[in-house]
Amino acid sequence: MTTTPGTIGPHSRRKVSYYYDYDVGNYYYGQGHPMKPHRIRMAHNLVLNYGLYRKMEVYRPHKAVADEMTRFHSDEYVKFIQNVGPDNIMEFNKQMQRFNVGEDCPVFEGVYEFCQISAGGSLAGAVKLNRKLTDIAINWAGGLHHAKKSEASGFCYINDIVLAILELLKYHQRVLYVDIDVHHGDGVEEAFYTTDRVMTVSFHKFGEYFPGTGDLRDIGAGRGKYYAVNFPLRDGIDDDTYETIFKPVMTKVIETYQPNAIVLQCGADSLTGDRLGCFNLTLKGHGKCVEFIKSLNLPLLLLGGGGYTIRNVARAWTNETAIALSQEISNELPYNDYFEYYGPDFKLNISPSNMPNQNSSEYLDKIKIKLFDNLRMLPHVPGVQMQAIPDDIMDVDRAADEDKDSDPNKRISQVKRDRRIVDERELSDSEDEDGDGRRNQSNGKQSSNKRKATSETIYAGTALNGTDVCVPSAPTAATTSVSQDVKITESTTTVSSDNDKATENISLNETTKSVQPSEEEIIPTATSEEAIPITTATAVTENQSPIAAPDENVPAQEAPIEAMNTSEYVFLKFSSTIEELILFLLRTS
Repeated sequence: MTTTPGTIGPHSRRKVSYYYDYDVGNYYYGQGHPMKPHRIRMAHNLVLNYGLYRKMEVYRPHKAVADEMTRFHSDEYVKFIQNVGPDNIMEFNKQMQRFNVGEDCPVFEGVYEFCQISAGGSLAGAVKLNRKLTDIAINWAGGLHHAKKSEASGFCYINDIVLAILELLKYHQRVLYVDIDVHHGDGVEEAFYTTDRVMTVSFHKFGEYFPGTGDLRDIGAGRGKYYAVNFPLRDGIDDDTYETIFKPVMTKVIETYQPNAIVLQCGADSLTGDRLGCFNLTLKGHGKCVEFIKSLNLPLLLLGGGGYTIRNVARAWTNETAIALSQEISNELPYNDYFEYYGPDFKLNISPSNMPNQNSSEYLDKIKIKLFDNLRMLPHVPGVQMQAIPDDIMDVDRAADEDKDSDPNKRISQVKRDRRIVDERELSDSEDEDGDGRRNQSNGKQSSNKRKATSETIYAGTALNGTDVCVPSAPTAATTSVSQDVKITESTTTVSSDNDKATENISLNETTKSVQPSEEEIIPTATSEEAIPITTATAVTENQSPIAAPDENVPAQEAPIEAMNTSEYVFLKFSSTIEELILFLLRTS
């Protein structure tokens, strides 16, 4: 069995939190647009089928709200993104020009929700790192590094990276941002260009190439002078050449700046054969960057970014998830929902092309010498005076979502807990989509009523405490009941369910509310062989009845006693007795 390049030994294993929202693959930039959020779903499906989920905690993050986005972006810009849509686009003609929305950054259905998902995962990862609840946080839906304060750019609308760094700065004096996308990380550099609390380092193609920034001479300004590091590259750089510049430069940066946390943007458009890229990296060279940064043993936030040959994007981010977990995975791709995308070889690794490497040793050495000279100009490691730490960004969202009159010392209700637990089918069943946006019929088939989950997804509905779900004072919730036949062990997971008619068991004495699930939803990995009962009930809207009215032609079936508590069962039996008594009195009269 062959293994992936760039994997490291188990002795350096660290706790990993992984963020994914199953809706992210549904968004579509439009016909012919190179940015395809579907690539994130493909990567996630590979992660599942390699079994990597067993080694990490998988979360569905909250969706970032406008108040969180405006910590960097302007109020007017966020309001515009929130309100504009394909149906009312003509009403926002002036604003579209002002905010650079239209061509590269089109208005598509659900653009604001897509931004919420992207930013929510990065913010959740930053909060988790701040609280020292994880060592590495991963959000492949993030890394949108071109967005500006009041302007969309380069397929990016909301800069989740800047938002996450601002969150990290609450607890960390110095944050290092590293960008290995083929494009310059201009939005992040611009946001922190005048501060010494964030150092930005970008390795990118420079010249007549988007966005046209990232010159060697762009070094920062004011207090941020020399805290912007740019390594401009030429076409065709390969794995070996990239390693000769990345490790020495990053070693010097770490030695000089001594960061407390690192954000690594893993744009996959620097891979060979990318639709918009011009580098010649393979998964080995790209993954070695992740491996090196991980080896520094600092709090690490791994983000996605560019990448427009989507089969290679999925390969790269799966490989880098394995690297974060210190796991070796086979070069033979496991069967997955998008298996035909990876033909004809169906391998994980990709081969470099024969494109010439225009980065000569003399050119690269000249750039390195200049960068080292700039780093020597740094006066000292910057520090921060003692100050009050603001509330975690998600706590503000959490407070707005909870009932105003709720007692903070009261146990979390069952309905609210259920909204934090991802249904078994949401991470394993998905609709496929071709590169041009058309439905792929071969993968869009309905699954059978009873099946073994091919991705063997584990969702342990264990009790959540306030720390896990970012609600400071909420105590541990009660044990949930069984709503589906789900047996969870350390090795296998068998799911027996009806995908077309999912039963939702909701307690009769629980108040149902029309509230979107904004809390971070935890799916911790099972760590014992004991079966763990879980609940997949979903909150019911105000317009829906908790229990659907039965068909007149179909006799209603009594729910099994095991699926409800004693009080509910007694209540139902008592109600039935009253009804029988009334019918008897009517007949006798």
